[in-house]
Amino acid sequence: MGVGHGHGHGHPPATAGAAYRGRLAVVLGLMLVVAVVQVSGAVFSGSLALLADAGHTVTDSAGVMLALFAVWIAGRPPNPRRTFGLQRAEVLAAAANALLLFLLCAFIAYEAIERLTEPRHVAGPWVVAVAAFGLAANIVALFILRAGQQESINVRGAYLEVLGDALASVGVIVGGAVIWLTGWSQVDTAVSLIILAIIVPRAWGLLREAVHVLLEATPRGVDLDEVRTHILREPGVIDVHDLHAWTITSGVPVLSAHVVVEEGHLAHSGRMLDRLHACLDGHFDVEHSTLQLEPAGHAEHEGARHH
Repeated sequence: MGVGHGHGHGHPPATAGAAYRGRLAVVLGLMLVVAVVQVSGAVFSGSLALLADAGHTVTDSAGVMLALFAVWIAGRPPNPRRTFGLQRAEVLAAAANALLLFLLCAFIAYEAIERLTEPRHVAGPWVVAVAAFGLAANIVALFILRAGQQESINVRGAYLEVLGDALASVGVIVGGAVIWLTGWSQVDTAVSLIILAIIVPRAWGLLREAVHVLLEATPRGVDLDEVRTHILREPGVIDVHDLHAWTITSGVPVLSAHVVVEEGHLAHSGRMLDRLHACLDGHFDVEHSTLQLEPAGHAEHEGARHH
C-alpha cells in the first residue's frame, strides 16, 4: 500500500484576488460614473471614438462586477462535491472579460466601416472634455489596481481593461482636438480603429492565460523536470512517476506525484514527506501538494497511468 499525504486540505487557500476586493469595488464605482458621462458625451457629440471608449468602459464595469462576484464565490468553503470550492470562478470571470472585449471590438469595427463611406459630423469640444474626464478617472483606477495586477489574473484582467481604456482616452482626446481645430471628422473613425488595435492584443493575452489555467497546464515558472530532480535528491527516493502540476486559480498552484522509495525508508515516511513538501514549497512556491510514497514494484499494480 502506498503512503499518501497532502498539504493544504480543508479550507481552500485564499485566492490572490480576495485581498483586493475593496479596491475592485472602488474601481467599479469610478467606471460606472465614467460610463454614464461617456455615453452621454457620445450621444451629444456624435463621436464613434468616444462611443468606442464608452463601450469599453461599460465592458470594464461588467468585467469588474464579474471579478468581484468571482472573488466572493471563490472564497466560499469547499464541500464533498467541490473539494476546491469555487476558486476556479476567478479564471472563468477573466475569460468572460476577454470575450466581452472581443464582442466590443466587433461592434466598433462594424460601425467604423460604415462611417468610412458615410462620414458624420462630430463635435470636437465635447469629445475632448468627456475623454479628458475619462482619462483622469482611469489613471486613478490604475493606481488603485497596480499592486494587485501582479498577483491575481482576475485583478490583472480588470487592470488591463482600465489600461486599455486610458490609452484609448488619450487617442480620443487627440482625435477630438484635431476635429475641433480642423473639422476633419474622419479622424474620429481612425481613432476608433486604433482603439481596436489596443484592445485586441490585451484581450487575446488574457484569454490565452485563462485557457492555460482551465486546461490544467503546468503553471508558468514550474519546470517539472526540475521538480523531479529535486525529489530524486531526497535520500531513499528511487523514482518519481505520475508527476502533475496545475493551477486552481491565481496564486494556488497544486502538485501531485507518486514517489518510489527504498523499503527501509517507508518506516520514516512522515519525516520524508515533510522534507519533500518543504522542498516543493520553498523552491517552487507550491503549498498544496499530494505525494504518495510507495515501494519499488508497486507501480506495476496501478494499471494505466500517466508519466
